[in-house]
Amino acid sequence: MTDAALPKAGVDPAVRRSALEARLKTRRAQEMRFRWYGRAAILVALSFLAILLGRIGLQGYSTFVDYRMSVPVYVDPARVNAGDITGANYDLMVAQAVLAKLGEQDDEFGRTSGKVMALVSNDLGFQVLDKVRADPGLIGKTITVTGPVRADAALYYKGEIERGTVEADRKLDDQQLAWLDKLRAQGMVSSGFNIGFLTKSDSTEPEQAGVLGAVVGSALMLLVTATLAVPIGMLAAVYLEEFAPKNRWTDLIEVNINNLAAVPSIVYGLLGLAVFINWLAVPRSSPLVGGLVLALMALPTVIIATRSALKAVPPSIREAALGVGASKTQTVFHHVLPLAMPGVMTGAILSLAHALGETAPLLMIGMVSFVPGVPGGFTESATVLPVQVFIWENASERAFHERTAAAIIVLLVFMIVMNLAAILLRRKFERRW
Repeated sequence: MTDAALPKAGVDPAVRRSALEARLKTRRAQEMRFRWYGRAAILVALSFLAILLGRIGLQGYSTFVDYRMSVPVYVDPARVNAGDITGANYDLMVAQAVLAKLGEQDDEFGRTSGKVMALVSNDLGFQVLDKVRADPGLIGKTITVTGPVRADAALYYKGEIERGTVEADRKLDDQQLAWLDKLRAQGMVSSGFNIGFLTKSDSTEPEQAGVLGAVVGSALMLLVTATLAVPIGMLAAVYLEEFAPKNRWTDLIEVNINNLAAVPSIVYGLLGLAVFINWLAVPRSSPLVGGLVLALMALPTVIIATRSALKAVPPSIREAALGVGASKTQTVFHHVLPLAMPGVMTGAILSLAHALGETAPLLMIGMVSFVPGVPGGFTESATVLPVQVFIWENASERAFHERTAAAIIVLLVFMIVMNLAAILLRRKFERRW
C-alpha cells in the first residue's frame, strides 16, 4: 500500500481505517476475479479439448473393431483352368459358397450372388487365387478362407446402419440384412481387434484400408527433415549467438529468421515445387522431397529454440572456460553447447512434431496421390498421415470417415510420443543454475 493510497493526515482514524479496509476489500475482490477468470479460461480450453478428443474417439474407435467371415470355398475344376488360373471368377465362387451356407439359390441372371458380393470383401477371392496359384493341386478341393466383410456390412454390425431406416435410404436392403443376421447366427462372422488397419496400406476398399504406408512415409520424411534441419539449424544458431559480430547484417538475418518462422506453410510448398521438383528434379510425392520442404519450414524454429537455449547458459560458464585457457571454439562446443543441449533437443523435437502435422506444403508437392503400397525408399512414391486423413475425409464411402478419425488418433499418438520424448529429455538433462 503506497502513501498515495492512504487518506491525508489529520483525518479521523476511524474514517482512515474504513477507507483502508474498503481499498483492501476492493483489491482482494479484483484478485479473486482475476483468479476466477484464469480458472474459467483453463476450463473453457479443457472443455474444447475434451470435445475434440471425444468426438474423434467416438467416431474412430469402431475402426479398431473388425468383422471377419470364414467361408469354405469349393474350387470347381469346371471353372478353374489349370493352364490359366487367373481367368476364373473367384469372387463369384466365394459368393456362391456363402449362398450355399444361407440355403439360397442363385437366379439365372446372377443377381442374388451379386447381392452377396456386396457383403463379402473381394479379399477372400484374392486369397483363393493366391492359394490355388501356390498349389494347383487345390483345384477340385474345398479350402477355407477368412477375410473382412464389406464396409457396409461392418457398418450394419456396428449399428451405423439401422434396420429401422427406410430401405431406399440405405445401401443394404432387407434381404441382405437378414442374410447378415443369419451368417452371424451360424458363426461364420466373428469380431475382433482390427490389426489390419495398422498393418495394411491404403486401398480403394474401406475394409482393406490401413495406415501402415502413411506411417512409414511419415517416418522416412521425418528422418530426412531431422537429418537436415537439426544440424544445420543448430550450427547456424551457434554461429549467430556465439561467433557472429553484432552489426546491422546479423540484425537483418535475425529479423528474417523470425519472419520465416511465421511464413504460412503453403509458401514452403510452393518453394519446394519450384526448386526441388521443377528445377532439381527430385522425385515427386516422395519422402525425400517432403523431407526437404519440411526441413526448410523447421529450420527457423530450430534456430530460434537453439539460440534461446544458448542464452539460458549462465555467462559464468563461458568466463570460467576462457579463464582456464580454453579457446572460444572450445568454450562453445565443450561447455556451452552440451549444457544447452536439453533445450536444443526439446526445440528440435517440437519442431519435428509440428512438421509432422503439416498438410498444405505436402499437397503442393504431389503427396495427395493414391499410394496403395508401403514405400521402400526415400525416392519412392509415398503418402503421410496428415495427407491420408485429408484423402479419406474427402472420400465418398461412409466407412472411410470412421477411418479418418482412427488415422487422426494414430497421428495424435505419434505426436504425443514425440512431445513426451521432448519432456523426458529436458527433465533428464536439465540443469538448474
